[in-house]
Order: sequence, then C-alpha cells, then structure tokens
Amino acid sequence: MSEIKYKRVMLKVSGEALAGEAHRGLDFDVINSVCAAIKECVDLGVQVGLMVGAGNFWRGVKDGADKMQRSHADAMGMLGTVMNSIAVADALGKHGVDARVLSAVEMHKFCEYFTRDLADRYLNEGKVVIFAAGTGNPYFSTDTGVVLRGVEIEADAILMAKNVDAIYSADPNKDPNAVRYSRLTYSEALAKNLRATDITAMALAMDNNMTMVCFGLDEENSIIRVVRGEEIGTTVKNEF
Repeated sequence: MSEIKYKRVMLKVSGEALAGEAHRGLDFDVINSVCAAIKECVDLGVQVGLMVGAGNFWRGVKDGADKMQRSHADAMGMLGTVMNSIAVADALGKHGVDARVLSAVEMHKFCEYFTRDLADRYLNEGKVVIFAAGTGNPYFSTDTGVVLRGVEIEADAILMAKNVDAIYSADPNKDPNAVRYSRLTYSEALAKNLRATDITAMALAMDNNMTMVCFGLDEENSIIRVVRGEEIGTTVKNEF
C-alpha cells in the first residue's frame, strides 16, 4: 500500500466519455477500459466510489432548454445516469469486480437506495459503489453530486476524469493560447472563473477541504497514475 496516495477515491466519468467516438449511447470498449483501470485500483486495495454522467443520453440543461420544464428535464438526466450505472456495474462484474449501484432516487427494481452508511459498508467490503441519479434533485449537476458523495463517504480525493487533460484558462480546442494549470487553489479557480466543474461543485469541495484532481480519461493509465500520486492533470486544493 506504500505506492498508493489515495486510499478511498470518488471518481467521476462523464457520460460523453462512455459514448466514445459515436458521442451517443455506450461504447463498451471505452467502458471496459475504465473497468480494467478500476479493477487495478481495487486490486491495489483502493476503495472506489464512482459517479457517471448522462450526457451520452441526455443533458437536461442543454437538451431540454426552452422545451421542457427544468425539473422534468433534469429528472430525465437522472434516469440516464441510472442506465449508465447499470451498464458499468455489469461490465465490472465481467471483470471480476463486485459492484453495487446506489441511487439517490428510490427504484428498487433496478438498484438499491443510497444511504451514506450502506455506501461506507460496501466500500469497506471492497466493493465498488456506483452512485446513480446525481443528488436526486433538479438544478444540481453530477459534478456537484460527485463532490457531495465524496464528502459524505470521506474520500481522500475527488477524481474528475474529463475529455480534456487538465484545467485551462480557456477551451484549448478553441484557443491556442489557453494556459494549462498543473496546480490551483479553489480561490484561484473561482476568481478566474475556470469552469472545470460548475461553481457549486467547486465551492462545496472548497468548503469541505476536499482535494480534486481533473485529468484526461484518454491518457494512458490515467486513473491508476492519479491514485498512485503521479502529478497529471490539475490538482485543486485550498492550499499547497
């Protein structure tokens, strides 16, 4: 265990990432790659909580904008996260990893209802816990959800696996002069309005003194490298 920096982590993977190059639906090559990395973490003794977005199926703010009542659009997004969570749990099982899906919204036919103590018990038993349905409330993103659950389970760090390899001053795909950050304080990130996550998620992490690492999912062995303490992506803390 000497090679592990973070014993208990809360990992966020975007729904868009699970879609792969198709940008919609599920790419099981991508899912299996993520599951293989999670298995490696579990084999090293890391306790893994996971939250998956729903952008490969539906984004309430974007897809429902001006067409639906926001709470209804966000409810559809929560259901999308449940679909993704069930798919990832199934794939983890095929990798020999015991996984449990805990939903913030009761739906006993498909998954268990989330409580903090149940999640903690499963993690201590070596199971991967997949948190579905975000916070269970509209107007909150899965970025905020992953920080909330990370705080609740007392994770050592929030791992944000993104489609970009770090936090930048601007979109690096649009601005060739965008500055890449390797370290930031929450105060700096909020003052510079750096939208690696939404403001609510960033503020919640800051208030609870939670370490956050934003990195690229596509980078080779990125998840296990972060768990081992390698400085990839951008680390955000209250102070260094």
